[in-house]
Amino acid sequence: MSNAAWWERALAALPGGVNSPVRAFRSVPGDPLFFRSARGARFTDEDGREYLDYCQSWGPLILGHADPDVQAAIFEAVPEGASFGAPSRREVLLAEAFLSRLPWCDRVRFVSSGTEAVMSAVRLARGFTGRDLIVKFEGCYHGHVDSLLVDAGSGLATFGTPSSGGVPADVTRHTAVLPLADEERLRAFFAAHGDAVAALIIEPVPANAGLLLQTPAFLRTCRELTQRHGALLIFDEVISGFRVAAGGAAELYGIEPDLGTYGKIIGGGMPVGAYAGRRDIMEKVSPLGPVYQAGTLSGNPVAMAAGLATLAKIGRPGFYAELERKGARLEAGLREAAAAAGAVASVVRQGSLFWAVFQAEAPVSFAAVDGARMPTYGRLHRALIERGVYLAPSGWEVGFVSAAHSDADIDTTVAAAREALAVAVVG
Repeated sequence: MSNAAWWERALAALPGGVNSPVRAFRSVPGDPLFFRSARGARFTDEDGREYLDYCQSWGPLILGHADPDVQAAIFEAVPEGASFGAPSRREVLLAEAFLSRLPWCDRVRFVSSGTEAVMSAVRLARGFTGRDLIVKFEGCYHGHVDSLLVDAGSGLATFGTPSSGGVPADVTRHTAVLPLADEERLRAFFAAHGDAVAALIIEPVPANAGLLLQTPAFLRTCRELTQRHGALLIFDEVISGFRVAAGGAAELYGIEPDLGTYGKIIGGGMPVGAYAGRRDIMEKVSPLGPVYQAGTLSGNPVAMAAGLATLAKIGRPGFYAELERKGARLEAGLREAAAAAGAVASVVRQGSLFWAVFQAEAPVSFAAVDGARMPTYGRLHRALIERGVYLAPSGWEVGFVSAAHSDADIDTTVAAAREALAVAVVG
């Protein structure tokens, strides 16, 4: 059946036709594509068209689609049992591989998603400190945890303003939201409320409302203030973990948080999440401590097998240097293509993460992103699809370069972008 036929059936069976909102293409022209198969840097839709993919399942596929070593590990695990609901050797092996790359962590607990990891880490921070207040930043997304679906207001911080239907104000009243990249307001908030804060949670590489790169100095201020006031610092590395460096943003910036949340890459494309931290904090988790958390599929053996194979490959010498080289090649090509098209645009990149935004200066805070420019991205997205290149179907989302993208793939992408930008900017 065609893409159009599957979309019609999906609309009759699924809310909005999708199982995750951004897939519905509401932010870009056209209808969603339905994909039949994928390998390496490319996937094929139900109409038989092939695309270079820079979404890569929203980040997990650092090795590309259907990596043969990851596939082999999955095929080896499945005949032994898809789920045990009991301890198995692979969860221990993945825990050891995980901790060996994050020397600041002593213990890790596997869960089934990034949202679940964040929810558990926040609960643990409250249980460890005996405090209720959580501080987050505007533009940082931490999964669909009720207490963190909160917007910022125009004052110093906003307490308890849910940004989703179905979230009672009482659930979010212990969450404060501050602007990114504003050290003065961060210090002022902690001066007034710091001794009530259980944890400050931040994406150290904010990549859910564009790529809003923060300075190391701002992240060090987060570390300094939480330590001074007895609060925990949580790095949400669901996206940046094992992508921007072998040890994630904690290694990249040389800053050790108290807890970290992870997902995506450590499952090799299978559903997985994790939270990790110092031994004294993690020993508050049941069955050792009073903070309860459990999961039927936690430590799922198939996901653990995929994660082990992925970590083994990305741990090879030179892996991140080569990924950095490819990211830089794409960045330079997109900048050149934008200039050739006369587009006012910035290309923001951190390693293999990239984001194109139609503004002269790259924003570092959510408020600085000009939402009025997003229709231009929508036209670019459609023009690239027509040329066989698939980006995330929203201008607020980042792109991912994988190890499977070749130099020829990147050059093809840049050539397509040069043509597509001419259409998008004129349109």
